[in-house]
Amino acid sequence: MLGDFFRKRPLEPEVKTEHDFVTVADRASEVAVLEEIRRRFPDHRILAEEGGWTGEKGSDFAWIVDPLDGTTNFLQGLPIYGVSVACCRGNERVAGAVFDPEGDNLFEATRGGGAYWNGKRMEVSKLPDLRGAFVATGYPFKARGAVDLYLDTFRSVFARAKAIRRCGAAALDLAYTAAGVFDGFFEFRLSPWDIAAGALLIEEAGGVVSDLDGGDGYMEGGNLLAGAPDVHKDLLAVVGRHVSERQLDELVPLPGVPTTSAC
Repeated sequence: MLGDFFRKRPLEPEVKTEHDFVTVADRASEVAVLEEIRRRFPDHRILAEEGGWTGEKGSDFAWIVDPLDGTTNFLQGLPIYGVSVACCRGNERVAGAVFDPEGDNLFEATRGGGAYWNGKRMEVSKLPDLRGAFVATGYPFKARGAVDLYLDTFRSVFARAKAIRRCGAAALDLAYTAAGVFDGFFEFRLSPWDIAAGALLIEEAGGVVSDLDGGDGYMEGGNLLAGAPDVHKDLLAVVGRHVSERQLDELVPLPGVPTTSAC
């Protein structure tokens, strides 16, 4: 079981930025994933969380890899973390997978081919709005200048939803939104490797993904609203009363994340 791959690795955490860590397990997982991609597709480019861009420019294909999403959970012994891998062709994501090693759950999708959870077709929920919704979120530890806007947003969503959960691994949150476990999701300033595979899962499961203004700039800005179509529509209206892409950019300028112009 791949969970053993992580548990057997010494932690040896390093601080990348405040409250953002990397471990030997992150790096070992990234090496393993990248070796397999390069073995199968030696001409493709790769954007990985720890190593940045590798590979020669010119290929139509690029991969986006998060080798261990939920590192803080992993460090604390909380068994909620995963691996996220997406493949892009030009400006379109064409395949994606999120793996939960502890639960042995694999979520996968191909563009136009649907989304699957351990081989079974999955769909987003059918809720008509936020009322009664089970929503996932993530606290904006990379966007602390926007914490007041986030808390105002959280309060309004909380007032309408059935419950809100913060599990600490965005890729898994998106996968479970695609599966209909969560009805919706929102978070500020995620990184492209947090989003790439999970967003495709949701779209192929019949859901909607957007930035705070309802546009498609979430890969660049990292601000994400996602869920069942009607829940997303309601979430977009609620969030829009408190924050926009412009406001967030003014409060928290975009971090120095490698460009994802490939997709």
